[in-house]
Amino acid sequence: MENSNGASKISWKAKGHLHTEKTSDWYWIVGIITVSIAIVSIILNNIIFAILIIVSSFTLSLFASKKPEILDMEIDSVGISVGKTRYPYKNLQSFWVETREFHPKIILKSKKIFMPFIVVLIEDIDEEMVRQKLLEHLPEEEHIEPFLEKLLIYFGF
Repeated sequence: MENSNGASKISWKAKGHLHTEKTSDWYWIVGIITVSIAIVSIILNNIIFAILIIVSSFTLSLFASKKPEILDMEIDSVGISVGKTRYPYKNLQSFWVETREFHPKIILKSKKIFMPFIVVLIEDIDEEMVRQKLLEHLPEEEHIEPFLEKLLIYFGF
């Protein structure tokens, strides 16, 4: 694809995050664990922690049940766009295109401390083309998806 100033770009549409349908059993398990931790916290005179656990669990359950948005992804000469969020190359250290798992994805290593890795799903586009475009601007370095993200996906969040 070409943009107006002649520089090439590639774009595709992909889900914002992976989603698995939740059964009523999943919600029951989350609820039982939440209530159990809250009761233990109250017994140990830590009511604020009990409230935090209940609110956090409710929020996570709402987020987990939300279907992912289909976002416009774009790689051009300035950076990477994921929906309305822009990641300029100057804020990124390196990338890795992960194709060994069921869902291919780009793992970007950021220079920011509080957001060290950015995971972008690849759908309906050749992974090698994405890799070649990123090689024009960033070094390739093997990255592993953060453990917490893998854990959340495993438990259906």
